[in-house]
Amino acid sequence: MPFQHPEEIGYGYVIERYVTRKDSDHPRYRELKSGRALRPGWPHAERFARRLIDDAATINDAELEALLGYEWRSRLTAAWLIGVGRRATFRERIGDLLLASEFCFSGSAYCFALARFGTHADAEILTAYLDHYLPRTDLRYDQPAALGALLRLDALLGTHHADRFTQPDGLWNHWVNALAHLRDHPAYTPVERHRWTDLHCDFANGWTRP
Repeated sequence: MPFQHPEEIGYGYVIERYVTRKDSDHPRYRELKSGRALRPGWPHAERFARRLIDDAATINDAELEALLGYEWRSRLTAAWLIGVGRRATFRERIGDLLLASEFCFSGSAYCFALARFGTHADAEILTAYLDHYLPRTDLRYDQPAALGALLRLDALLGTHHADRFTQPDGLWNHWVNALAHLRDHPAYTPVERHRWTDLHCDFANGWTRP
């Protein structure tokens, strides 16, 4: 997909306004990537969350598109704002970006947004991603985040999309075990991937209406 700096389309201010703004001791995109907001006792949690909620409510569609059309920091931030605000009109755009996997780091935020939308359509996007990328055991993209989001949606919707990936000797185990140091690693169990997605979404539910 083509990408361009927001300045080229008249939205140069969105990077400083939404991506690199500091509501803590680091830029917003860095805090979102690190997951520090999920850690109990983080001193910036209230201010960080309040301002993220405000921006998720006030950013307009054109500004979000400007962010989604640029590099990984802006895409990651835009996807978080979309997810927190449950801006489901961006479902197709988020799905296209996830499947394209053009940049590192931003994919986990796309998965967060889809998990927050919480519908069968989102589960289908995540299933398509895993069908495409789990067989590629040489690629370490956003397979863990996608599986976690799909497991959460299965639990919410009463579906079983993830079962064929997580069955013994299934695609998930093949993908994990392709790297020796990941075999039996607790962070890569389906249960842990589900728990990690729940942490993100339940935290966001604490900021916004369920």
